[in-house]
Amino acid sequence: MRRIEAEDLQQHSVGGKLENYLRFFLVLPLFAGTKRQPHCLRSTIMKRILVFTLLFAAAAALLVDLGRGQSAPAPTTKTAIFAGGCFWCIQPAFDKANGVIKTMVGYCGGTEPNPTYELVTSEKTGYRESIEITYDPAKISFDQLLNIYWRQIDPTQADGQFTDIGPSYRAAIFYASEEEKKIAEASKEKLARSGKLDKPIVTEILPSMKFYPAEEYHQKYYRQNPERFEAFEKGSGRVSFEKKVWDK
Repeated sequence: MRRIEAEDLQQHSVGGKLENYLRFFLVLPLFAGTKRQPHCLRSTIMKRILVFTLLFAAAAALLVDLGRGQSAPAPTTKTAIFAGGCFWCIQPAFDKANGVIKTMVGYCGGTEPNPTYELVTSEKTGYRESIEITYDPAKISFDQLLNIYWRQIDPTQADGQFTDIGPSYRAAIFYASEEEKKIAEASKEKLARSGKLDKPIVTEILPSMKFYPAEEYHQKYYRQNPERFEAFEKGSGRVSFEKKVWDK
């Protein structure tokens, strides 16, 4: 109620000033000017009309600014980072998810600045192929993102993902807070109890590190090269694994 009263008072104050300016610049000259010559009266009135117009425009701009200040704030966004083997293959599912604003594939988990694809795949840096997901937490939660993530990987494989073998292809969930860590651990435990998998889950849950975007030719690879992407995804065994585990 206090905020509404303040807004009404502020708008009333602006309106009152406009009324006073109108009375002073337009109405009074009609009475005061009766003793002047007609051309002087017209000149005075025109000048004051011009001044009033400028004042009115300034007041209107002020009201617009006040209105903008009262408008709803922009939605808060968050980011999540997951490693799941070949980053080409885990991007499509997140791009389709409602609440995901954008995704970018890249590298996370290492310390050397500005890693390149060639450097990461040399398996000497500690980096893993990863995906950074920018999302609206009002539409999709971190836990829901994890549900999508589990379906894109083999959580029981420790040496990589499917036919991509090596440290840079190992799966991991990178958490940015203790809350995310707890959510990830609970999600992992829930999957373990589901009976979907016949082996222990070895996907790591690690503190988040700096994420570096991959080269442009890796971004949205499934759109840039749809035929090659489909052949690779099927040939790696990823598609058949997903059907085996999640369609039963």
